[in-house]
Amino acid sequence: MKVENPAAFRFIMQDDVYLLNADKLSLAETPQPVADIPAIEAEPVTEPVAVQIPEPVIKTQKTTFNYLGKNQKQFLVLAFYPAHDVMHEGHFTALESTFKRKELGIDDIAIVNLAQNEGATFEQLTAQFSPKKVLVLGQDAVPPGLQITAFNQLQTTSTIAILQTFSFGEMMTSNDNKKAFWDQVKNF
Repeated sequence: MKVENPAAFRFIMQDDVYLLNADKLSLAETPQPVADIPAIEAEPVTEPVAVQIPEPVIKTQKTTFNYLGKNQKQFLVLAFYPAHDVMHEGHFTALESTFKRKELGIDDIAIVNLAQNEGATFEQLTAQFSPKKVLVLGQDAVPPGLQITAFNQLQTTSTIAILQTFSFGEMMTSNDNKKAFWDQVKNF
């Protein structure tokens, strides 16, 4: 039996224990260590310093568009004319006279030529112009991100009324196209 606490002996052994002289001598001699073990110095534990790498700042460049008008009534007209800055002069005159009948001037609208603003998405256009109405002149003038469900029919999203209709190139050669265009635009 091995007892670790000397005070526990009195509970285990009821008898008195005496130390004899012969036993005293054996206890007096301290045993010599067999081999000297050199003391090992512990190196202090240092935690590696975490190098903080700054996260790159992502800046989205705000797209600027070339457009005609001041967009005072938040009316966006999308066209596609690769050979012109904004529109063909004859087509612009026809568009201007159409808007005069609706009591709108060039300051009330914004005309964007998507051929000159390559890569413009519908999201970018709505972010810059905040349109309430969008008139899309022709299939080529539909920007990426705009889903047109019906041609020459009024379509509304949560905040925007959208009308995709004929381009002026298609209207100049057909009176039926002009009539269909005017029937939709006059109520737009």
